[in-house]
Amino acid sequence: MSKRIFLTIVLVVLAAVMVAPTLAQEPVTINWFVGLGGGTSDQQLEAQAQVVEDFNASHPEINLVLSVAPTFETAIDTLSTLIAAGTPPDVIGPVGVGGSNRYEWLDLSELMEANSYDLSGFDPALVDLYATNNGGFSAIPFGVFPSVIYYNRGLFDEAGLNYPPQEFGAPYVMPDGSEVAWDYDTLAEIAKILTVDGNGADATSADFDPDNIVQFGLNFQFARMRLMWSDLQPETTYYDAETNTVTVPESWTQATEWLQERIWTDHSIPSTSYAVSEAIGAGSDNVFNAGKVGMAVAPLWYTCCIGDSVDNFEWDMAVVPASFDGEQHVALDADTFRIPVGSAHPEEAFVVLQYLLNEAVPVLAPTYGAFPARAEYQQGWIDSNSARYDWDVNWQVAVDSLGYANPSAAHHESNLPNWSQVYDREFSLQTELFGDSGADLDVAAAIEAFQTDVQTIVETTSN
Repeated sequence: MSKRIFLTIVLVVLAAVMVAPTLAQEPVTINWFVGLGGGTSDQQLEAQAQVVEDFNASHPEINLVLSVAPTFETAIDTLSTLIAAGTPPDVIGPVGVGGSNRYEWLDLSELMEANSYDLSGFDPALVDLYATNNGGFSAIPFGVFPSVIYYNRGLFDEAGLNYPPQEFGAPYVMPDGSEVAWDYDTLAEIAKILTVDGNGADATSADFDPDNIVQFGLNFQFARMRLMWSDLQPETTYYDAETNTVTVPESWTQATEWLQERIWTDHSIPSTSYAVSEAIGAGSDNVFNAGKVGMAVAPLWYTCCIGDSVDNFEWDMAVVPASFDGEQHVALDADTFRIPVGSAHPEEAFVVLQYLLNEAVPVLAPTYGAFPARAEYQQGWIDSNSARYDWDVNWQVAVDSLGYANPSAAHHESNLPNWSQVYDREFSLQTELFGDSGADLDVAAAIEAFQTDVQTIVETTSN
C-alpha cells in the first residue's frame, strides 16, 4: 500500500470519528400536541410557549415543538389522521379521562422503571386513577379536580342552618343540635330547607309553591349523568371488557330515582327549565354562580366559573356526603399528558413528559386552572385562588378529598367501546329526567331502555 493511499484512509477514518459525535448529538424532535382538553387560549398559548423555550434551553439533545389545534373538533380530526398515517405526535395534552378514550396510550411502566420515576409526590389514590388492568400505567397525574360541595354561606345563615362538614367522617349538626351522618339523605333534607318560594316558604312547608321557586337547595353543577351516578355511588361493573357486556348497576337506578325525587317531589334541585331561566340561572345554567342555590356538588375546576360571587356572596367548601354504601368516595376529574402508542421516540418523549409533570407545573397549572397533583405545588394554586376569593375559603377540603378519589375502574369517564356515542346516550337520559316530563318518567323502564341501547352501541364497530 502506498503512503498516499494509507494517509487517505487514515484521514477518512479520522473524519468519520470526528463527524460521528456531531451526528449523534443532533437533537431529537419531539412533537407536543395540544387541543384535546384546553391549552388554546391566548394565556395558555403564551405559557406553553414559555415551557417549550425553557425546556429546549435546558435539554439540547431534544427539540420540543408545539402544535396546537384551534378547536376540539379540529384536534380530533388532525390527531386521528396522524395516527392513521403512523405519524402520531409524541406527547399529547392536557387531556382528560374522557378525551383520552378515543386513542391508545403507551404503557409507561417500563419507562418509569428505567428512569426510577418517583411517585412519592402523589397521593396513591391519584396514581391508581391511571392504573391499567395489566398492572401498568397509562399516564401520571398532573391536574386533579375532586368533587366537593360549594355552599353559599349567606343562604345557610339566612335559613339558620349549620354549615356542612369540612372533614371526612364528621357528622352534620342539625338546627336542634342533634348530630346525623353526613350522607345523601341528610343532604336531601338540608336542600329542602334551603329551597324557598316567592312567598318565603321552604320546601318542607305545606304552603310551598313549586311553580314559584326563587332559591334552590342543591344542584349538581354542570354534571353529566354518569358523574352524578358516581357521586351518589361509584361502581366498577358498568362495563365488562371480557364479555363486552353493559350492566347498569342497581345503585344507579336508585340514584336516578333519588335525583327524580329531588327534582320533582322535593323540588330542591332545579329542572332544566328553572336552571336556564333568567330568574334562577341568569340564562346560563350556572345557578350557583348566580347566588340562587345553597349547595352545588361540582369538581374543583368549578372555581373557574363562580367569579360573579365576588362582591355578591361568599361561598366555602365542604366534603361530599358518604355514598349509598356508607363509604366516602370522591369522583375526580383529571387532566394530564400522555404518550400515544406509535411515538417514534418514546424515551425522549418520556423526558418531556417528566418535565411537564414537574418543572413546568408552576407555569402551566395556573393558566390551565389545574389543581396540581404534586403536593409540593398545591400551595401556589391555593394562594392564587385565595387572592381571587378572599374570604377565607377552606381549601384543605380539596386536599383531603384527593385521598378518597375513585380508582380508574370506577371513574365516571372510564372507557368502553364507542365511548362518545355512549356519552351522548347518557346525556339523552339526563335530558329526559331533568326535562319538563321528568316527573312522569318511569325510571325502571328508562334504565332498561338505556342499558339495551348502550349494549347495542358497544357492539357496533367503532368509527
